[in-house]
Amino acid sequence: MRIDGFLNVNKPEGKTSFSIVAWLKFLAGEKHVGHGGTLDPIATGVLPICFGQGTRVVQFLTNDSKAYLAKIELGVVTDTFDSEGKIIQREDLRGVTVARVEQALTTFQGSIEQVPPVYSALKYRGRRSYELARAGVPIKLKPRKVEITNIELIDCQLPLIMIKVECGKGTYIRSLAHDLGQYLGCGAYLKNLVRLRCGPFLIEDALSESQIEDAFRQDTWRELLYSVDSPLLGWRAVIVDGRNELAIRNGRSLSLGEGQLPPEEYCRAYGPDGRFIAVLRFFSNNGLWHPEKVFSL
Repeated sequence: MRIDGFLNVNKPEGKTSFSIVAWLKFLAGEKHVGHGGTLDPIATGVLPICFGQGTRVVQFLTNDSKAYLAKIELGVVTDTFDSEGKIIQREDLRGVTVARVEQALTTFQGSIEQVPPVYSALKYRGRRSYELARAGVPIKLKPRKVEITNIELIDCQLPLIMIKVECGKGTYIRSLAHDLGQYLGCGAYLKNLVRLRCGPFLIEDALSESQIEDAFRQDTWRELLYSVDSPLLGWRAVIVDGRNELAIRNGRSLSLGEGQLPPEEYCRAYGPDGRFIAVLRFFSNNGLWHPEKVFSL
């Protein structure tokens, strides 16, 4: 039986995202398995796992917004910006108050420039950045624009603070912790991280390893899968007739009729029977919607 969809996994600390994928690939006996956004081994929380044709929409999930709960220790700097690294600097916290921390956080909200940590999987001159960093090769990554839509101080028991962050694609919470410490003049590193949300997937609904193993033993795990279109439910949708469904399946662009659907970059299309059939992309040069991805579910 073909397996298509998403599983909302609560990743435990110490496991890599790849190891969770490999584990579920083995349990499900499915070759096409992936994840919707890497979590570092020290991080826990929402890790959407995609199966079958779910792997074809995961790109849209990785582009979606995310929310995190981050514990940060002030006064200490590590080379990796998190608790896995070596301590390279210690500073006292004189002058650091709750009010100063709250004021500092406001400077990181909105569209900001962020330099990724050198201990990351980003490519630098053809190699993974972390490989070069471990080999002692000097690395200077370029800053990237990221979007932090909300940042909030949840708790402050110096030297530890807890913040909640809602952000867009490509944001490194490790870098945010480091940059906050630099702004305060005392240094900081990310001590602990929980992903609360990845797109539409929430921590409250995420399944532990033991819950998933139980579901596999009872052969009820397919009932836990979210549909292939679940990451796209925030998009506009259109139901097409049989003629247009055939056009979509044959890869032909089509007009959805003036006033039927506002021209946005993407929409989801359903056949007359309500089945999800395609991701359509709008091209303003000809005013037509083109089948970007077609599904046979």
